[in-house]
Amino acid sequence: MPAPNLFLIGVRDAEAATTFYSDLFDIEPTFVSPRYVAFDVGPGAQFALWTGYSEHAVPSTPRTCEVGLMVPGPPSAVDEVFTSWVSKGVHVVEKPHDAVFGRTFVVADPDGNLIRVSPVD
Repeated sequence: MPAPNLFLIGVRDAEAATTFYSDLFDIEPTFVSPRYVAFDVGPGAQFALWTGYSEHAVPSTPRTCEVGLMVPGPPSAVDEVFTSWVSKGVHVVEKPHDAVFGRTFVVADPDGNLIRVSPVD
Protein backbone atom coordinates (compact mmCIF):
# COMPACT_ATOMS: atom_id res chain seq x y z
CA MET A 1 0.00 0.00 0.00
CA PRO A 2 1.43 3.44 -0.87
CA ALA A 3 2.10 6.01 1.85
CA PRO A 4 0.23 9.35 1.96
CA ASN A 5 1.76 11.74 -0.55
CA LEU A 6 -0.54 14.78 -0.63
CA PHE A 7 -0.99 17.13 2.32
CA LEU A 8 -3.86 19.52 1.60
CA ILE A 9 -4.50 22.76 3.51
CA GLY A 10 -7.76 24.68 3.21
CA VAL A 11 -7.34 28.42 2.60
CA ARG A 12 -9.63 31.33 1.73
CA ASP A 13 -7.31 33.00 -0.79
CA ALA A 14 -4.95 30.75 -2.77
CA GLU A 15 -2.80 33.63 -3.99
CA ALA A 16 -2.29 35.13 -0.52
CA ALA A 17 -1.64 31.69 1.00
CA THR A 18 0.89 30.92 -1.75
CA THR A 19 2.77 34.11 -0.93
CA PHE A 20 2.71 33.27 2.80
CA TYR A 21 3.95 29.68 2.45
CA SER A 22 6.47 30.48 -0.31
CA ASP A 23 8.07 33.06 1.98
CA LEU A 24 7.78 30.99 5.16
CA PHE A 25 9.25 27.77 3.74
CA ASP A 26 11.40 29.42 1.03
CA ILE A 27 9.85 27.27 -1.70
CA GLU A 28 8.11 27.95 -5.00
CA PRO A 29 4.94 26.23 -6.22
CA THR A 30 5.20 23.59 -8.92
CA PHE A 31 1.53 23.85 -9.95
CA VAL A 32 -0.65 26.96 -9.81
CA SER A 33 -4.34 27.41 -10.60
CA PRO A 34 -6.80 30.00 -9.28
CA ARG A 35 -8.08 27.71 -6.48
CA TYR A 36 -5.33 25.09 -6.03
CA VAL A 37 -1.56 25.46 -5.63
CA ALA A 38 0.92 22.62 -5.07
CA PHE A 39 4.50 22.53 -3.82
CA ASP A 40 6.81 19.54 -4.24
CA VAL A 41 8.21 18.84 -0.76
CA GLY A 42 10.00 15.54 -1.28
CA PRO A 43 10.21 12.64 -3.66
CA GLY A 44 6.63 11.91 -4.65
CA ALA A 45 5.13 14.16 -1.95
CA GLN A 46 3.23 17.43 -2.30
CA PHE A 47 1.98 20.12 0.05
CA ALA A 48 -1.04 21.88 -1.48
CA LEU A 49 -3.33 24.83 -0.80
CA TRP A 50 -6.97 24.62 -1.84
CA THR A 51 -9.89 27.02 -1.59
CA GLY A 52 -12.42 24.16 -1.63
CA TYR A 53 -12.89 24.52 2.12
CA SER A 54 -12.86 28.32 2.10
CA GLU A 55 -16.06 28.71 4.14
CA HIS A 56 -14.34 26.80 6.98
CA ALA A 57 -10.85 28.31 6.57
CA VAL A 58 -11.30 31.11 9.07
CA PRO A 59 -8.92 31.87 11.93
CA SER A 60 -11.65 31.46 14.57
CA THR A 61 -12.32 27.82 13.60
CA PRO A 62 -10.46 25.50 15.99
CA ARG A 63 -7.84 23.33 14.30
CA THR A 64 -7.02 19.78 15.35
CA CYS A 65 -4.18 19.08 12.91
CA GLU A 66 -0.92 20.80 12.10
CA VAL A 67 1.52 21.24 9.25
CA GLY A 68 4.88 20.07 10.57
CA LEU A 69 8.41 21.19 9.86
CA MET A 70 11.08 19.01 11.49
CA VAL A 71 14.39 20.82 11.84
CA PRO A 72 17.71 18.96 12.08
CA GLY A 73 20.29 19.99 14.64
CA PRO A 74 20.30 21.08 18.27
CA PRO A 75 17.36 22.73 20.07
CA SER A 76 18.80 26.13 19.16
CA ALA A 77 17.99 25.34 15.49
CA VAL A 78 14.26 25.42 16.38
CA ASP A 79 14.79 28.76 18.17
CA GLU A 80 16.55 30.14 15.07
CA VAL A 81 13.55 29.26 12.89
CA PHE A 82 11.27 30.94 15.45
CA THR A 83 13.34 34.14 15.38
CA SER A 84 13.33 34.15 11.57
CA TRP A 85 9.59 33.58 11.31
CA VAL A 86 8.73 36.19 13.96
CA SER A 87 10.71 38.72 11.91
CA LYS A 88 8.33 37.86 9.01
CA GLY A 89 5.34 38.74 11.19
CA VAL A 90 3.79 35.30 11.77
CA HIS A 91 1.06 34.86 14.36
CA VAL A 92 2.60 32.97 17.29
CA VAL A 93 0.31 30.40 18.93
CA GLU A 94 2.91 28.76 21.21
CA LYS A 95 6.34 30.23 21.90
CA PRO A 96 9.36 27.89 21.88
CA HIS A 97 9.30 25.41 24.73
CA ASP A 98 10.51 21.92 25.54
CA ALA A 99 7.98 19.12 24.95
CA VAL A 100 8.32 15.36 25.32
CA PHE A 101 9.71 15.17 21.76
CA GLY A 102 12.06 18.16 22.08
CA ARG A 103 12.09 21.90 21.42
CA THR A 104 8.98 23.14 19.59
CA PHE A 105 6.74 26.08 18.77
CA VAL A 106 3.50 26.68 16.84
CA VAL A 107 2.44 29.52 14.56
CA ALA A 108 -0.71 30.01 12.49
CA ASP A 109 -1.14 31.04 8.88
CA PRO A 110 -3.59 33.87 8.00
CA ASP A 111 -6.43 31.33 7.81
CA GLY A 112 -5.71 29.87 11.25
CA ASN A 113 -4.00 26.67 10.05
CA LEU A 114 -1.37 25.57 12.57
CA ILE A 115 2.31 25.07 11.72
CA ARG A 116 4.53 23.27 14.25
CA VAL A 117 8.32 23.34 14.17
CA SER A 118 10.08 20.56 16.06
CA PRO A 119 13.28 18.49 15.94
CA VAL A 120 13.72 15.60 13.53
CA ASP A 121 12.32 12.39 15.04
